[in-house]
Amino acid sequence: MESDVSLFWNLFYKAPIIGIVRGIDLKTVKEIARTYVEAGLTTLEITMNTPNAPAIIAMLRLEFTSLNIGAGTVCNTEQLGAALGAGAQFIVTPILSEAVIEQAVSQAIPIFPGAYSPTEIHKAWSLGASAVKVFPATQLGPQFIKDVKAPLNQIKLLPTGGVSLENIKSFIQAGAIGVGMGSSLLDKELIMKRDFDGLKDHLVKVKNEILEFVKT
Repeated sequence: MESDVSLFWNLFYKAPIIGIVRGIDLKTVKEIARTYVEAGLTTLEITMNTPNAPAIIAMLRLEFTSLNIGAGTVCNTEQLGAALGAGAQFIVTPILSEAVIEQAVSQAIPIFPGAYSPTEIHKAWSLGASAVKVFPATQLGPQFIKDVKAPLNQIKLLPTGGVSLENIKSFIQAGAIGVGMGSSLLDKELIMKRDFDGLKDHLVKVKNEILEFVKT
């Protein structure tokens, strides 16, 4: 029988994109999740600074069992406890918090801590990170990922911030195992207009950019 961690990675690698949901109400998140499944994406993050984040995570875990549902913007162990209590299957942070990483590792929960410099990236990995969220990747770009991977090739990198339809393929080609995407994936205008057919088309376009790299 596969472990929960193995199941997480198998699902993640089918479409290695973490969609980041921030500040969206529960009813709309449900529509986003439905569209996400229809588009063939697999991994969704609810940030803990979203109102009622634990309730949203719990609802998604219950109603969308084919998705990896995690918590993001986890900056301390209190938020970590709330996220795990709601059923979060993975944890993402914007910062390098040793306490959060160590607690997640001790509970065998995939953890993607935020780091910026090679030193921070290596430290996060040494503490047991499942992959390191390179954040913000906006100013760094794919070349940074390639440069870091040259001496630190064993470290799994997940650039987040600044990843778009236009450059996602370049990040994967540079050596990233996947990416995190917020509004560039979950288009705010389409969501505000409740154009979920348009959102699905956009999600499929993003996914198709990296289909050749997907592990099956």
